[in-house]
Amino acid sequence: MRVLIFGASGMVGQGVLRECLRDPDVERVVTVGRTPTGAQDAKLKEIVHADLADYSAIADQLAGFNACFFCLGVSSAGMSEADYERITYGFTLAAAETLSRVNPGMIFIYVSGAGTDSTEKGRSMWARVKGRTENVLLRLPLNAYMFRPGAIIPLDGIRSKTRAYRILYTLMGPLLPALHWAFPKAFVTTREIGQAMLAVAELGYTTRILEVRDIRAVVPV
Repeated sequence: MRVLIFGASGMVGQGVLRECLRDPDVERVVTVGRTPTGAQDAKLKEIVHADLADYSAIADQLAGFNACFFCLGVSSAGMSEADYERITYGFTLAAAETLSRVNPGMIFIYVSGAGTDSTEKGRSMWARVKGRTENVLLRLPLNAYMFRPGAIIPLDGIRSKTRAYRILYTLMGPLLPALHWAFPKAFVTTREIGQAMLAVAELGYTTRILEVRDIRAVVPV
């Protein structure tokens, strides 16, 4: 399997990249982002691309892949709806539309969020924008799946790029394993997300929208 990862330097993306590099069924991993991840592996190539709203200059380098794991995202805290939509909707669709042309029918897995509003009419700004993004992805000529993780627990030395989240994880660190066990419908780990993406890319899933319980259920035992 040949895999593209967008947003591999973020917390979720780091976990997905780690699992891809560890999986013997993945022969090639290419990351796309504004900065390199710093990871090194024989089957890894990194494309540093500044304009995340336009992939025309590198479209030929994005052809020939079986799956794309789109982990690029930003917190909506303190952002206007226009700015949040430009990143969450605009950057995602720019990549997905390009990939639908060069790899029609490929698996495209988008990291959304628990509570996303598929109606696009709710009061929560981030949920509406995520819902709109999901809905458009599902209409493209791609085999698209929406991952809706809830609270994410970083493992394997992975750290969030957001300072507030790093502080929260530090404070809650001793409690996280217990919370993960006690609330299986709310908590998922970076390791589980990565393994679930690989499983869905290989075998598909019964629904195109995966909530936390689905993500955990699809992880190989």
